[in-house]
This record gives sequence, C-alpha cells and structure tokens, in this order.
Amino acid sequence: MPCNVVVLISGSGSNLQALIDSCTHDDNPARIRAVISNRADAYGLQRAQQAGIATRVLDHKHYDGREAFDAALIEAIDAHQPDLVVLAGFMRILSPGFVKHYSGRLINIHPSLLPRHKGLHTHQRALEAGDTEHGCSVHFVTEELDGGPLVVQAVLPVLADDTAERLASRVHQQEHRIYPLAVRWFAAGRLRLGAQGAMLDGQPLPASGHVIRT
Repeated sequence: MPCNVVVLISGSGSNLQALIDSCTHDDNPARIRAVISNRADAYGLQRAQQAGIATRVLDHKHYDGREAFDAALIEAIDAHQPDLVVLAGFMRILSPGFVKHYSGRLINIHPSLLPRHKGLHTHQRALEAGDTEHGCSVHFVTEELDGGPLVVQAVLPVLADDTAERLASRVHQQEHRIYPLAVRWFAAGRLRLGAQGAMLDGQPLPASGHVIRT
C-alpha cells in the first residue's frame, strides 16, 4: 500500500524537490498527494505542479488567529487522507491542537544538530559558538519547538574558512539526503513514534537519532 504524504511549504521548496525526486523510484512507497503553502508566491508550488501534484494555498493572513488558520489547514490536509505530514520549510509556529491531531505522523527538518541551535539563523550561530561540527536533523514534531524525538542527523565538519552561506549550502545538500531517507523509512513502516521516542525497525533510536557523518 502506498503511504500518502502531504507536504507543507512556505518557500522555494528545495527539500520538496528532493522528496519528489525520491518518490519517483519504484521501490519507494511514499506518494506525495498534495503540497500546501501559506504563501501564494512560494516557488515550491511550481515544483509540485510540474510534478503533477495537487497544490493549495492557505494564506494565514486571511484567518483570525493561529487556531483558525490551523483548523482550516487540518481540513485541507485531511482531504488527502495523509499517513504522514511533512514540514519542508513551513514557516509557521503550529498550535498544540494541530500537533496533537497529527501526533506520530508529523515530521520536520531543522538546519542544526538538535538540540543545539533551535530556531533561526542556525549557521551563523554555529560559527559564533565555535562549533567544530554542524549539520541538520529530522525529528518528529511535538509541542516543544524543534524539540521532538530525533530520527536522523547528518553531521559535517565546520571548516576554517566557512561563512554562514558556505555552511548553509553544505547543510542543504545533506538535508536533501536525509529527509527523503526518513520519509522512505516511515512509508515502508520502519519508522514510528513510540512511547519512548523514535523507533526504527522496532528498536528505539538513540537520543541523537541515526547519525550519518560526511
């Protein structure tokens, strides 16, 4: 059985493109049924349309508060009977009700080695902190911002001549590697959220998730 996936975006959709490309493989049970954006000018919508994927725009500015927007968003997502909801650069803080509704089937990617550098400007903050390693993390979403159980992390060295832009570029490459991997694991029934945290092939993942070093 295919795994129905809905992807939420706000911007260019480079991670979305990596997911679209991954889903073209015959052995990948993930199927992106829809891409929903809170911004009509998000380039990711064009990526989806070019791949023949249904798109929808829900402008958060047209709703009276976060809960009203999230209620409309839930309705739009659930129309596609999703097994998994993927946040791919969706720049909205989600309400507790939304997170609870999709508990265990909502994942996000963050451009840092969580729990370090939650929030924004992660690459600059990694440099300012003198970190020797940086990377990106896929995690299940909980009510704690950037705080859900980790699934997989890509770790790369911080180079002496790195700028925030160079670091961001290299981290992006790894995002496009580990996000499709995590989605494929979930779609194949290998990845689940258990009472103790993220589970892969029935075994609890370590607190850092599955770590890939580059």
